[in-house]
Amino acid sequence: MNLTPTSEQLLIIDSATSFLEKQSDMKAVRNISENSDGFDQDLWDQMNELGWCNLLLPDDIGGMGMGYVEMCLLQEKLGQYLTCSPFFDSSVLSTIVLLSHSDKKSSAETLSDLSEGKAIVSFALPHLNKSSKNQVKKSATGWLLNGQWSHIGSLPSADKVLLTAKDEQGQEHLFLIDASSTGFNSVEQKTLDLTQRNGCLFAENANLPETAHLAMMNAPDYLQRDLCFASIGLAAEQVGIAQKALDLTLKYVGERSQFGKTISGFQAVKHRCAQMSVELESSRSAVYGAACMADTKPSNDTLLFYGAQAFVEATKAAIYCTEESIQLHGGMGFTWEFDLHRLLKRAQYNSQRLLPISWWQEKVAALLLDQEISL
Repeated sequence: MNLTPTSEQLLIIDSATSFLEKQSDMKAVRNISENSDGFDQDLWDQMNELGWCNLLLPDDIGGMGMGYVEMCLLQEKLGQYLTCSPFFDSSVLSTIVLLSHSDKKSSAETLSDLSEGKAIVSFALPHLNKSSKNQVKKSATGWLLNGQWSHIGSLPSADKVLLTAKDEQGQEHLFLIDASSTGFNSVEQKTLDLTQRNGCLFAENANLPETAHLAMMNAPDYLQRDLCFASIGLAAEQVGIAQKALDLTLKYVGERSQFGKTISGFQAVKHRCAQMSVELESSRSAVYGAACMADTKPSNDTLLFYGAQAFVEATKAAIYCTEESIQLHGGMGFTWEFDLHRLLKRAQYNSQRLLPISWWQEKVAALLLDQEISL
């Protein structure tokens, strides 16, 4: 497996770095995240113009037709600059789910809108809404939906929402709805990480057309493959967060003086910075190895193993590096005015966005103990 970036991939890295250094520096992040809606339409429009939002979409519907390695390169940069955008929710997670059901007319139209930058799509993850009494009934014109879906990423800025609900027989269904449809009401859910916004969606006797129904989920792990693909992208964002924490730390310890010399010369500081670098590079290898594997369309078991490894390693690295960075910045690192807490909050938030580390570890443990697979 060759992880050396191609010339095209290097161009993605360079252009993303150049763009985000200007449009998503820490001053811009503070301004956007502290606004009432936390969404910068101008920034999102520019990302669309660069083609980022249709990176995973195939060429025949106006997409760039690129793979998971290219997506991870971009996700890492977006994490490194803490970009306030619905990119992961709409252009990664929701796009992956929609591509799995692109044979449906409604999903095909939405994919076309995504490729043209006309729509933002959020996904109400089923595992976050298990206790909710979301119910759907067949009606004469389509479906009648009632329920509540919480912790929907980027819902405040979404045009459409993917959600699941159970019928009277307990069978789960997947729907694609317009966020502004009659019968639906959304409320923003404030979290500690203001760089990413969540929302809660309520449905009361909402009438859905037959075209809103995408699939019947016949197995508990129906969406597992889609979540594995998405976890690799989220892991890349965690790598970017860890990289930013290390960069800030190395800059600070190279400038901070104590006893007549910079603290970067102290052995204890060197060791802690070295450990941050080890955690970062180990996780980066796991992420891009998983992305390369994802591009080969592997079996479900192989994808689960590599996706879980990437997400667990990258999340641990992001949390470790942000916590160490705060410690090594001393008293300044703990202040609200300094930006390290934003990195830590994003890392912690990402650790729960799809499924927690413990779920991925248990899945892989069951996989390795219960059956033999070729890795």
